[in-house]
Amino acid sequence: MLVILLAGCPEDETEPPPPAAVFASDWASRYREVRNCRSSPDHELHFIRILADDLAHDPYLARTDPFPDRSVVLKAEHDDQECTELVAITAMRREARFDAASGDWHWQRAKADGTVVEDGKLQECSSCHSDCGVPPDGFDWTCAVVP
Repeated sequence: MLVILLAGCPEDETEPPPPAAVFASDWASRYREVRNCRSSPDHELHFIRILADDLAHDPYLARTDPFPDRSVVLKAEHDDQECTELVAITAMRREARFDAASGDWHWQRAKADGTVVEDGKLQECSSCHSDCGVPPDGFDWTCAVVP
């Protein structure tokens, strides 16, 4: 007797790959520091450095012109006050028509190795950065006094 079992295709149980990062993989050597190492009352109380790509660098420092499309601002988060022990990355990239409610910023959080763990319109990021006010205390969702 021949028995034919029709079992559907097995489900693919592998997880999808993480989203592509909005920041360059060589950010540490390519991006320029716009705020030096300091403690942060946010970001799990890590010590942070702020870096900007070539598109974001001048608007961040001048605080007069809006950030152009595809510009990236990156917050490197560290466990030590010398900012040598990287533990996480938070990045934001301006993307035209991404989400007007978030200033068209695409937010990501990543592990120290660059693997993205949160992606998109991150409420915890946009809720703090949305009420930046005017320079010098805030500019275009950056919310930071630049020394």
